[in-house]
Amino acid sequence: MKIAIIGYGKMGQKIAQLAKSQGHEVVLTINIDNTSDLTVENLQKADVAIEFSTPSTAFDNIKTCLKSGTPVVSGTTAWLDKLDEAKNIANQNNTGLFYASNFSIGVNITFAINKYLAKVMNRFPQYDVTLHEVHHTQKLDSPSGTAITLAEGILENMERKDSWTHDEAKSAKELTVTAQRFNPSPGTHTILYHNLIDQIELKHTAHSRDGFAQGAIDAAAYMIGKKGFHNMENLLAL
Repeated sequence: MKIAIIGYGKMGQKIAQLAKSQGHEVVLTINIDNTSDLTVENLQKADVAIEFSTPSTAFDNIKTCLKSGTPVVSGTTAWLDKLDEAKNIANQNNTGLFYASNFSIGVNITFAINKYLAKVMNRFPQYDVTLHEVHHTQKLDSPSGTAITLAEGILENMERKDSWTHDEAKSAKELTVTAQRFNPSPGTHTILYHNLIDQIELKHTAHSRDGFAQGAIDAAAYMIGKKGFHNMENLLAL
């Protein structure tokens, strides 16, 4: 598999390292110093692009990939107000877009359990629910995309919550999502249901970035020849 990597920070470097060790070829890497190399001509040398850049550049990077006919896997968060537009561009150019807020298999299993648990706890209004996440200090968005996905999974399945807030909740209908940043911390997400009698905790802790990087490589292999929009539920058949 020939891969273009867009965004060559810690995650991009880890993806390149793992991909090469597995016999894949990295034919293009893009970072802040060579953005002019992100061209249709260069992208067409790749079977697939993996994009882990920044919220301010992600959409333009993805659009360039799609317009080149190169399927793209994106793990950048905080640009999703343009996701529908990106899906349309993928369809118009007869290629594929894969997006996930988190590529870890364990996290995506946690997403599924989180939805199921929220559906169960919807029947027990005596429990309040909060969400807390911890990441390293270089994490650009707060709360993380993973935390937002978990929050949305709760809101979809719990009638007594209708929105999430990063601030102190002003009403019982708001789900409080808190975040901390310190090193080293690849990522911990905790959903806590609690009352005066007891508490139920659902928690995922990442020990390294390897799981995220491997998931992105697996998604890239899955996307070769695919068209339209895909996500981790498709990849893992959850």
